[in-house]
Amino acid sequence: MGLGSVPLLAANFPQMNFTQMHEHLRMELLRRIQRGTLSVSLLGRQTGFGQAHLSNFLHSRRQLSLEAMDRILAAQHLTVADLLPSVQMAQQLSGVKGGIAIPVVSHAVALFEPVIRPSGIQSLLHLPASALESVHSRASGAKRAWERFVAVRVPAADAAPMDPLVLPEAIVLIDRHYNSLLPYRPDRANLYAVREGSHLTLRYVDFLSSRLVLRPHNLAFPVSVIEVDPEESPNDFLTGRVALIVNEL
Repeated sequence: MGLGSVPLLAANFPQMNFTQMHEHLRMELLRRIQRGTLSVSLLGRQTGFGQAHLSNFLHSRRQLSLEAMDRILAAQHLTVADLLPSVQMAQQLSGVKGGIAIPVVSHAVALFEPVIRPSGIQSLLHLPASALESVHSRASGAKRAWERFVAVRVPAADAAPMDPLVLPEAIVLIDRHYNSLLPYRPDRANLYAVREGSHLTLRYVDFLSSRLVLRPHNLAFPVSVIEVDPEESPNDFLTGRVALIVNEL
């Protein structure tokens, strides 16, 4: 199924427009590249597009035509439906008994999946309907098209550097529409879910001399550093701000 099926799907998702679908395709391709299952050169061979053309698309420097999107979808065995959440999931997450249900997902899904598919949901974190009403966002252009709230469970090894703020097996809620380094509150450091390689790390973050400095809460653990290349933005490494920590259920 190519772009000819878009009108039917768009009718079920009035909030989804072509710009968002274009962005979802870009992020899906980047996810595959980051996981090592795709490269720009391979995609070029599959589609016949030049690597410079594809690189400009992947770095948001140009948009694709509908025909080009269709060619990439076919080459990667994707359908438009793969870029959209299911109707059932959209209804499920919109509210449960007057509350909201946040998908608890794997770290890889939180890092790389702009759209959370039903198969990626491990469980649901139920919150009161008003819990996230006043949470404000500050997202880069790319992240605005991502589904906003996800939660992940934190194993003991990943929780230890943030002890006692984050305990083993805690569930943290991540706002993927906040990947700015600006403080959410002026008197408190933001805690972020950070993409460190292919690993999700919870840390306080500073940006100094083209480096992201990742600071633990537990001072017994070392500070780590991520080098940011000139063509990259530090925001690209920030999966989102930790908006809620649930240490016990």
